[in-house]
Amino acid sequence: MNLAEIQRVVDGPGTGAAMRDMITALYPICRSITGNGFRETLRGIRQYLPLEMREVPSGTPVFDWTVPMEWNIRDAYIAAPDGTRVVDFRRSNLHVMSYSIPVKARMRLEELQKHLHTLPDRPEWIPYRTSYYKENWGFCLSHRQLKELPEAEYDVCIDSSLEPGHLTYGECFLPGESSEEILISTHCCHPSLCNDNLSGIAVATFLGRALEGMPRKFSYRFLFVPGTIGSITWLAMNQDRIDRIRHGLVLTGVGDAGGITYKRSRRGDASIDRAMAHVLHHQQQPYKVIDFFPYGYDERQYCSPGFNLPVGCLMRTPHGEYPEYHTSADDLQFVHEDSMWEMLVLSLRTFFVLENDRTPVSTNPYCEPQLGKRGLYRAVAGQTEGALREMALLWVLNLADGRHSLLDIADRAQMSFESIYSAACALSEHGLLN
Repeated sequence: MNLAEIQRVVDGPGTGAAMRDMITALYPICRSITGNGFRETLRGIRQYLPLEMREVPSGTPVFDWTVPMEWNIRDAYIAAPDGTRVVDFRRSNLHVMSYSIPVKARMRLEELQKHLHTLPDRPEWIPYRTSYYKENWGFCLSHRQLKELPEAEYDVCIDSSLEPGHLTYGECFLPGESSEEILISTHCCHPSLCNDNLSGIAVATFLGRALEGMPRKFSYRFLFVPGTIGSITWLAMNQDRIDRIRHGLVLTGVGDAGGITYKRSRRGDASIDRAMAHVLHHQQQPYKVIDFFPYGYDERQYCSPGFNLPVGCLMRTPHGEYPEYHTSADDLQFVHEDSMWEMLVLSLRTFFVLENDRTPVSTNPYCEPQLGKRGLYRAVAGQTEGALREMALLWVLNLADGRHSLLDIADRAQMSFESIYSAACALSEHGLLN
């Protein structure tokens, strides 16, 4: 991977719009942690990225968990006495609580209300609710809808199935020069919600497309999994290859207009943590870096103590800190092309650091070598043009003692990694660095 390849992606026209098109196509699909909606989503990703679909049977033990029954849904509604559907799954797949068991009944509103979920403080929005591991059923609707329902008997139908099947996940492997891997993981189990997490799916997919066309030192493994149970299942199925993972990143909620947030790995000082913090410091966007905590997304599985993998989490506004989270307001208007494009570029620049970080050793450590006779120094002293480049050369030469990596030097010099890397390449070409 080199700067020219990254710049080609940065300057590539229409990348943000292409991610928007992908999200728009996947938005109507009713996804859950298992089932045909998840498979349909993976087939959509396959149009952009070579993806293997893995299937793990229901009932398979995965550490302390068990792969659940497969859930599929065909239709659902609440109908008034005149047959009018007052709540209709066909209008919004958020109307049905995910993993609802089949229901066919007639009941009065008082009884039905025990199974209705609303957001009184956001009366126009539909909430997103699930019941994956306890058999239950329910409908989600706007609070305004609920207030408009008269006392009456309603026909209630959830045409779903919960039966032995499979958990499905997608995997894309891009081999590099080394068998050591960078892991990129994103969850694909939410229905019509865009920031959480169609945005993560889109950025991961286009990150894979970009890396597919670049020379790579590391191998890259992309996982498109159902949240929690998917990463647990993958880890259980792949314990023999875990030691190959050198760096990792979970992508989620990367499309809103908020500032960038990076959550460190459990280790806190892993190379991915340092590289991401460095790149964030030298870009022109608001950001914050937060410490690991054992809640959130799949980073908590990859960072569980038995594995303790160096996996951080990249997002914009953290989950639960924006009102649209897990509601129908997380729609196509809530995500932004520029936000996703910026996260794509940020990820690539971080991987550039990881791919090109080296620990240089000066071949001429006794005093400064004469740079002018090698064409590396300004012909006329006192000019400001080229001063930053020359300072990068001097920093590299001074710290090229076999104990400082290029990232160490960049942090110490308070210069971008790209500047220090370019200086090191120039010095190496002139025989001044090993």
